[in-house]
Amino acid sequence: MNFNIAETLIHRARLTPDDEGFVGQNYRYTFKEINMRVNRFAAYLREQGVLPGERVAVLCKNNDHLALCIYASAKIGSVTVILNWRLQTAELDYILNNCGATFLLYDGEFDDTVNQLRNTIAVRSYLRKGEQSPDVEFESALAKQTDSEPQLSQGGDDAAIIMYTSGTTGKPKGAVLTHNNLLWSSLGLSHTLDWNYKDRFLLLAPIFHIGGLAPLVTNVHKGATTVFVPNFDPNSIWATIASEKITSMMSVPLMLQAMLIVARAKKIDATSLRWLMCGASAVPESLIRAYLEIGVRVQQVYGITEFSGGVTFWLHNMPLAKCHTHGKPIFFSRLKVVDPLTGVEKLPGEVGEILCKGPAVFKEYWDNPKATGEAIVDGWYRSGDLGKVDDEGYFTVVDRLKDMIISGGENIYPAELEAVIMTHPAVAEVAVIGLPQSKWGEIPIAHIVTKPNASVEPDDIFRLCKEKLSSFKCVKEVRFLESLPKNPVGKILKHALKESE
Repeated sequence: MNFNIAETLIHRARLTPDDEGFVGQNYRYTFKEINMRVNRFAAYLREQGVLPGERVAVLCKNNDHLALCIYASAKIGSVTVILNWRLQTAELDYILNNCGATFLLYDGEFDDTVNQLRNTIAVRSYLRKGEQSPDVEFESALAKQTDSEPQLSQGGDDAAIIMYTSGTTGKPKGAVLTHNNLLWSSLGLSHTLDWNYKDRFLLLAPIFHIGGLAPLVTNVHKGATTVFVPNFDPNSIWATIASEKITSMMSVPLMLQAMLIVARAKKIDATSLRWLMCGASAVPESLIRAYLEIGVRVQQVYGITEFSGGVTFWLHNMPLAKCHTHGKPIFFSRLKVVDPLTGVEKLPGEVGEILCKGPAVFKEYWDNPKATGEAIVDGWYRSGDLGKVDDEGYFTVVDRLKDMIISGGENIYPAELEAVIMTHPAVAEVAVIGLPQSKWGEIPIAHIVTKPNASVEPDDIFRLCKEKLSSFKCVKEVRFLESLPKNPVGKILKHALKESE
């Protein structure tokens, strides 16, 4: 099928032209207005000489102009590269050169970053969202263009988006998502969740993350309003939920923790909110139950960039006793758990590598056939995540395969130890790694950051582990740190901890 993802916007603008599509600070656009603005942007890109297949990079926070770029680029057959604005200049330099971007749209607040990049990247044209200087300003550029519908030239299995992985173990890789990938992801989400026409979705998760991109695409497809949030503040989030009558949203556990503190400290109005998704890391059962106490339903999602969005969901029509799991596979997907060395499928309850299959599996890693061949085997995507499935079909992600510790021939999963240690009231953050040791091969050691004005002794951690875990799993050493090393999206860099030992 040669479907272009921008066709969802074209159809939406025709079917419900006057419905509110994009809302943000100082703007509200109907779907008809959005499509007209997309067409103007597409005309501008063509005027700048952007050709089908060329890469259009975006360094912007969550806002309508980032979304316009995605759909305008799709309409002329170019490929949008969504940059993580939290990255350092050197990291952005690598990505822009790796993908060979020829056009860059950026927010004015990133002037300094862009000025540092100009001499080392191959970008021909720059477009700035903000006051005019030094580059052409976004709104003035659009005003000079036609809003007539361009002829679509790409679609189907052609590249639509490149999203770069976080690169916790090396250089980031560009996951190529096709038009079909995005369509099937949208179909999977809207058939799995209670995602409806005229819903109002708070787009809080950054669009450079698949947890932000997939909901945006689904909202346009379903005719839901997207309310863009460029910066996270828990107080303003609750205020926006109330004022904009938000029905649904995507978040991560750290955001929910901060929002819960506010919700417990003052009166909030969440009556319009039917559900919110939470992912990126395991959602503690205690957090799901705490939100139920204030009348908010948290649904846990396990998502993967290379699967174009959600892979499994625990939903509220599933037993609450299963909320500690990551739920069941999304519509139009197949999952299995296999031995990572032999590929033999594991029995229920046994831990192995999670493999995913379906039309949402990404096409390839940009300019990296070796990595692509290692990741996609017979149509199955090797997630690199360890997990298990129970007799009722509920999946649980246990840990990353590369983080597994083998001690005395036994497999130890750091995430299991971290979950236990996090139950100590003095612990703010923890990362468990394997330390080489002559007798056992490896031993687990914990790196802990304590909460402000709190203290804990190593013996307290040892005792807690022994109460909750088999003796071979217990951490053998404890290190206390002021902070844990993290990448720009907040993932702990365990390889940096290993290098520091």
